[in-house]
Formats: sequence, structure tokens, C-alpha cells
Amino acid sequence: MCEMLGFTFSKNTDMTEYLNEFFSHSVKHSHGWGLMFDGEEKLTLKEPLAAYKSDMLKGVLDGLEPLKNGLAHIRFATVGSIEYDNCHPFTGIDISGREWMLIHNGTIYSSRHAHHYYSCQAGNTDSERFFLSMLDHINDRLEKSKLSQRERFEMVNDFITQSAPRNKLNLIIYDGELLYIHKNLKNTLSFKRTDNGIIFSTVPLDEVGWAPFPMNQVIAYKDGSEIYRGVRHKGEYIPTLEYITALDVMYI
Repeated sequence: MCEMLGFTFSKNTDMTEYLNEFFSHSVKHSHGWGLMFDGEEKLTLKEPLAAYKSDMLKGVLDGLEPLKNGLAHIRFATVGSIEYDNCHPFTGIDISGREWMLIHNGTIYSSRHAHHYYSCQAGNTDSERFFLSMLDHINDRLEKSKLSQRERFEMVNDFITQSAPRNKLNLIIYDGELLYIHKNLKNTLSFKRTDNGIIFSTVPLDEVGWAPFPMNQVIAYKDGSEIYRGVRHKGEYIPTLEYITALDVMYI
């Protein structure tokens, strides 16, 4: 029950208005925020408090330069305590030296790998355990051979597709080159095309041009354009009545 935002453009673009609108939703998602942008420089910032209360975030947004790629997240804690290490994005470097980042809107109910990471994760969220599992999967492949861009996409696509059944797995992943997008719960992620790129958000950030992101399919983007598209899988998340009730209460 978080919100997430991702964007990728062919050239640096002003995202200030969209980011301000996105972080204003932290009144209801008040358990932490995170922001990564990759333009002239790459910077990741996180805090375990409501974004609308953050002087640091306000200072960043007030002086924000146009950006090319980025992630943003506001957290409503369902698993894990309210602390820095539980704020998204989660980051890690694979054995080839590539840095990976992940933001998640959802819950991991079933994971064959999760129990391996309780003792080594920095925080205590299911999202971080999923990320650590993915990073190990990547490293297992890299130990055998180097990966082309296409092979990297196929590896991430396979991991998400196999993990989707029984889990709410709305994800945005960034590997420094590709932005991977996935959702498997209806009406929980939208996208908007612009003149030179695309923006993804849990909820539309203005009243013009938004459309639902495709269900049950991993799609990767680079420099504002779609690069790869996986085959649709059958791992749609069907919410329980308890989940729907909690969601209704949150958005009243």
C-alpha cells in the first residue's frame, strides 16, 4: 500500500511539478520516502518520515535540475518498521559492478527464497528480501557468463514471472541502463507518454494523458523508449477482502 513513480527520457526533462504532486500524497503514505535521480549525477536520498514534513526533500525539489531517469517512492508500512533501512529504493551492486535499484508497491506472501535473507538484510521488509533474492539470482547467472542487455532483460523477466503468482508484485527496477516495469494488480499503475519519454505512477499525477499500464508483463525502457517486452504471464494478484477493505479505508 505504497506509491511509486518512475520515469525515463531521451534528454533531461523538468520533473519538478510531477514530483511535487507525487510527494504530496505522503499525507496518507507517511512512513518514509525515497528519491533516486540519474542525470548529470546519480543521487539517492531516503528518510523514514513523511515526505511532506521533510526539509531535505523540499530543498532538493526547490533546486531540482532537469532529469533523465529516476525513481520515487512513498511508503505506507504493512511489513517492517518505520526506519531508514526500510525506505525504498533498495540498492545493491552485482559481481560485475552494476548497481541495481528496486521500488515495490505490494506484498510478498509466497517466496521460496525469503527465509534466507532474514539474517542478512539491513531492514525487515519483504520488499528488501525480494530484492536480495533477485540480486543473488543475477549473480548466479553472472558467475556462468557475462550478460548482454537482452539477456539481462530476459533474466529479470523470468525472475519476476516466476515470482508473481500469489504475490502483489508492482515493481520498478533500474539497472543504470534499463528501467523495468511490472504490475499484476488491476488499477494500480498508470503511465503517461511525453514528447521525449514516459512517466509511470501508481496513480495519475494530473488529468491529461494517463493510461493503465499493461497487466502481468515485464516491459523495459531506455532513454524514454520501450526496448523489450516479455510474454504475458498468468500470475495476476487477486486481492483478499481484507486487502480491499484496508485500501478503501486508506483512500477515504
